[in-house]
Amino acid sequence: MFQDQREAHWLVITAVSLGSYFKNVFHIHDLPGSADNARTLNVDSAAMTLPVSDPTAWATAMNNLGMAPLGIAGQPILPDFDPALGMMTGIPPITPMMPGLGIVPPPIPPDMPVVKEIIHCKSCTLFPPNPNLPPPATRERPPGCKTVFVGGLPENGTEQIIIEVFEQCGEIIAIRKSKKNFCHIRFAEEYMVDKALYLSGYRIRLGSSTDKKDTGRLHVDFAQARDDLYEWECKQRMLAREERHRRRMEEERMRPPSPPPVVHYSDHECSIVAEKLKDDSKFSEAVQTLLTWIERGEVNRRSANHFYSMIQSANSHVRRLVNEKATHEKEMEEAKEKFKHALSGILIQFEQIVAVYHSASKQKAWDHFTKAQRKNISVWCKQAEEIRNIHNDELMGIRREEEMEMSDDEMEETTETKETEESALASQAEALKEENDSLRWQLDAYRNEVELLKQEQGKALREDDPNKEQQLQLLQQALQGMQQHLLKVQEEYKKKEAELDRIKDDKLQVEKLLENLHEKQENCTSRLCAASQESDQPPEKIVIGNPVKSEREALLVGIISTFLHVHPFGASIEYICSYLNRLDNKISTSDVESLMSRLRHTFRQEMTGVGASLEKRWKFCGFEGLKLT
Repeated sequence: MFQDQREAHWLVITAVSLGSYFKNVFHIHDLPGSADNARTLNVDSAAMTLPVSDPTAWATAMNNLGMAPLGIAGQPILPDFDPALGMMTGIPPITPMMPGLGIVPPPIPPDMPVVKEIIHCKSCTLFPPNPNLPPPATRERPPGCKTVFVGGLPENGTEQIIIEVFEQCGEIIAIRKSKKNFCHIRFAEEYMVDKALYLSGYRIRLGSSTDKKDTGRLHVDFAQARDDLYEWECKQRMLAREERHRRRMEEERMRPPSPPPVVHYSDHECSIVAEKLKDDSKFSEAVQTLLTWIERGEVNRRSANHFYSMIQSANSHVRRLVNEKATHEKEMEEAKEKFKHALSGILIQFEQIVAVYHSASKQKAWDHFTKAQRKNISVWCKQAEEIRNIHNDELMGIRREEEMEMSDDEMEETTETKETEESALASQAEALKEENDSLRWQLDAYRNEVELLKQEQGKALREDDPNKEQQLQLLQQALQGMQQHLLKVQEEYKKKEAELDRIKDDKLQVEKLLENLHEKQENCTSRLCAASQESDQPPEKIVIGNPVKSEREALLVGIISTFLHVHPFGASIEYICSYLNRLDNKISTSDVESLMSRLRHTFRQEMTGVGASLEKRWKFCGFEGLKLT
């Protein structure tokens, strides 16, 4: 029975303490008109933050229960509280985690609708919209948006009232107000725009007036501003530059070291290299040795069969490299950087194999092979060149994108330097103007003081004082000092004006230099275009008959010249057309050959090979033709 009384006593005290606390927090008032004397909650805007209205009373009630005094959010009110020192003896201490007693309220779920309340400002009042109405419609948010459009303002609303309402959302940088009851507000950060959108749909009333000109319904929406877009693009470009720098550093770190020196040819070394060519892990080292031996001229009738077997072993790796390339393509999405590195390695090996074929096709090594061996080597060479060109085009596409990005960065740097120079000159001019203004104001002040001294001197002369002579001397000394100071100020003022004029002249000279540079750039571009069309023939022949009939043919001449300059041993017309067809499918072999035959001082056709391997090759001879013409 005693145990039941203790429990009843504890429950009554707990209910009374918690009831008084929630009454203070939620401001519960009695309704005099209700029959059953029921209670209702009157929650104003200040109570929604759930502060402890009387922390001392709450701490005392919790202390009496033997509990650690906690706020409504779970923060300790008394940090040095000892739960064993409770005023109610015989009752064990209570903890907030006991079942049936939830001191800390559960978190608010995100799906719960936000209840908008009345907002009181100094000059106006904001009334919330009807909660049953749908939320106001907004446009799509622009990237990096920091500016909002505010419509529905009262006709008598001023800029000060707008600042008073929206400065609660965050720092305001600029306001552009229109005469048609709307304005644009630019905030310092992007998240402040979301706070401003919360006020969309509120009814605004200036003071206590109900006049139509003093009321309005706010409509807040995203606004598209060039400043916001420019800052967002600058941030994106900075992130892209950091990513490119990181990739470049990774490539430099993964770059392989220089190869060791190649040993001289011997039968023993030849057998070692032949074994290494069969091993995939040692193929790159072995093929480099094979290439060096062929270029040194180690191929002769006695060693021709050994070299042919090594070339055959090198050709056996073509299929392996193709398979490796296919596997790397499958893994490209998962490891793009790894794929790029592997592709470059494969291309190097293809270049080495093709270089082996070209070295073996030279006359000093080619004559020692049989016809069947020559035929196999030529077929292998064509196959390897086709596969190498495909891989080279893929890698060149990636590098082309990187070069375009680098050119964008250089253009940005040049514009930034010009802007900094102009801003520095403008800031210097403004500083000099401010100094001139301050000197003028000092001159006016000194003149006023001189006039006052003169007036005082005149009054002193009129009066009959015994100390007239002393006062006159003091006044004369003061006037002399003021005049000297005025002369110094005037000299400084003239110096500042001269400096200002000099800076203005420098600014004009800089602007003229910039205009001259732009004109020179335009003239250079026009001259380069004219020179590219007229460089293939002397002016006498151009007047008679120009071999380049259109701008398209001039572009083809430039591309073919660049291509043949990279291939000093020449290239066949089929190889040239296969390269041009990747740029434009409409280019035909006959058109290219007729164009090259017309330009005899730029391109020259030669016959290479012996016997059945005779082949017509076109070479670039523009440097020699320039001397002849």
